[in-house]
Amino acid sequence: MKYLHTMVRVTDLDASLRFYRDALGLDVIASKEYEAGRFTLVYLAAPGDEQAQVELTYNWDAETYTGGRNFGHLAYAVDDIYATCQRLADHGVVINRPPRDGHMAFVRSPDNISIEFLQAGKPLPPAEPWVSMPNVGSW
Repeated sequence: MKYLHTMVRVTDLDASLRFYRDALGLDVIASKEYEAGRFTLVYLAAPGDEQAQVELTYNWDAETYTGGRNFGHLAYAVDDIYATCQRLADHGVVINRPPRDGHMAFVRSPDNISIEFLQAGKPLPPAEPWVSMPNVGSW
């Protein structure tokens, strides 16, 4: 058995690409429109790690998705959790659970999917402004 991908339904493909590709830094691996089925699939992966992919499914006809919380979350190990959170904040992403401990942070995608970041290796020393930042919303 081999892990292939995690599928996330999105309501605004452009907003989702700004989040996953531009802010999060994932690479687009493949993209295909299925006119007969009226949907688009976009596959993304962390640079250098195409084995763990996220599939964004965009249905062209408007739908309301509920239960994002019961999905759980996507998780990524990062080289510098502070730099990652700063890049996301610079793109207007709310840091729901700041990396106060130098180890873990959470944000949400435009479709309310929870994304966890874990510091690769040992936690970084606690640092401002993260130490003083409160949690925002839920993750």
